[in-house]
Parts: sequence; structure tokens; C-alpha cells
Amino acid sequence: MKGRVLIVAGSDSGGGAGIQADIKAVTALHGFAMTAVTALTAQNTLGVHDVYPVDTGFIQTQMHVVLSDLGADSLKTGMLHSSAVIEAVCEVAETEASGIPLVVDPVMVAKGGAALLGIEAVAVMRDRLLPLSRVITPNIPEAETLLGMEIGTLDAMKRAAELLMKKGASAVLIKGGHMTGKGLTDVLLDDDGFHLFETERVETVHTHGTGCTMASAIAAGIAQDMPLPAAVGRAQAYVAAAIRGAPGYGQGHGPIDHGHTVHPFAVD
Repeated sequence: MKGRVLIVAGSDSGGGAGIQADIKAVTALHGFAMTAVTALTAQNTLGVHDVYPVDTGFIQTQMHVVLSDLGADSLKTGMLHSSAVIEAVCEVAETEASGIPLVVDPVMVAKGGAALLGIEAVAVMRDRLLPLSRVITPNIPEAETLLGMEIGTLDAMKRAAELLMKKGASAVLIKGGHMTGKGLTDVLLDDDGFHLFETERVETVHTHGTGCTMASAIAAGIAQDMPLPAAVGRAQAYVAAAIRGAPGYGQGHGPIDHGHTVHPFAVD
């Protein structure tokens, strides 16, 4: 079973995150990945060394030609580095992709610490993009930035999810990887209430691209008509297995193995 996913995000020359990770994840889960590139980054496991933004009109053109010909069963956004880019993507989502489920990964900071979203753009993301989403997938620091609050407990994660839904998101997945402890919990809140997804933490620095991968794996599941909790559960299991199979490349935060679980997580 396929499932067309249009990914609107930045490129990672190191191959571990961004568009490259998105394509690998969707393909590993037997979906069909299409892209609209928002920025080029000169990036490796040690960090982001330079960013070359793509013109907003060309971003919209990429989205338009894909949607008008191939169509899409879900959309996924990643690195949208400015207010202008967010507005441009929202315009196409509203006029040409209305009714297509949108997974928003609110990418703000790269694994190495480089800022990937301007401060002035955070409010635009929260007020314009979030209400268009089927689900938003922030990690804890991203949720803290969107809400202006500290999140240090599971109860705080749940409260943050409730607040983000009040701001317009149809569903919220707050990822628990930044919490301490041997286990980690991802918290999903949708119209049916809370769903908790637990997994064992893998002690490793090789987690580059996990956020991009998780969101794209969820988008693939949605495109394949999986219920949201099932799509999240499969995505978490896929990412956990990919972390365990990380090849250990690079001198910093290395990539995970996106192809590690192709067969166990194939969709018939």
C-alpha cells in the first residue's frame, strides 16, 4: 500500500535530517515521498555551517506542480525558516490542499544548536500554521517556545498538549526525548483524549534527524489511512529501531538507520 506524502522542508547535506531523512522514512514505510525544498543547508554531524534560503515563490511553485499533477494524501512541513516562508506555505495549504491532512514538525533548532527558525516567526507558526494541522509534533523545547512555559514532567507535557489544541491544532504529539530517565514517553492528545507511547531510551549521540523522521513516518501512516494513534505508534517503533541500528557515522550527532526496519513495518 502506498500513500502520497508531500514534504515541505529544508535539505540536509549530511543526509541525516531534513528532506533526506523525510524521503527515507516515507519510503521505508512503503509510502511515496514528494518534496518542496524550502532551504539548502551545508550541514554535517557537527552542525549547520550555512543556510541558503529558497525563494518563497519557488517554494509555492514546487507545491503547486506536485499537487496539481500527482496529488497528495498527506502533507508534512519541517524547516520553515522565516515568517514569509510560513505564510507562503499556508497560502498553498489553504487554497490548493484544503482537506489534505497536514503534519507540522515545528523545526526550530538543529541538533547541534543552530537556530533554524527566526524568533519573529514563532508567533506566525503558532497563529497561522498550527490551526491548519492535523497534528503538530513538537519536542519539549519546541513546545516550551511555542507556549512560553517550562515543561519538566509528564503532567506538564499533557498540559502543554491541551494548550496547543486550544490554539487550534486538531491533535498534538509532544515527544519526550528531552526528559530524563531510562524510559521516555511521547504524549498524543486528540479528540479521543490522551494516548501515551512508551519506549526504552537508547543511550547514544546518534539521534540526528529523529524529529524529522518521526513526523514523516506519521505522515506516511496518515497517507495510508491509518488512525492517528496507530500511525504514531508505528512511527515511534520505527524511530526507536532506527536509533538502535545507527551506523555511527560522523564525529558529532550521527544519523540513524532509516532503512533498518523496512520489512517489519511494511504496510500490506
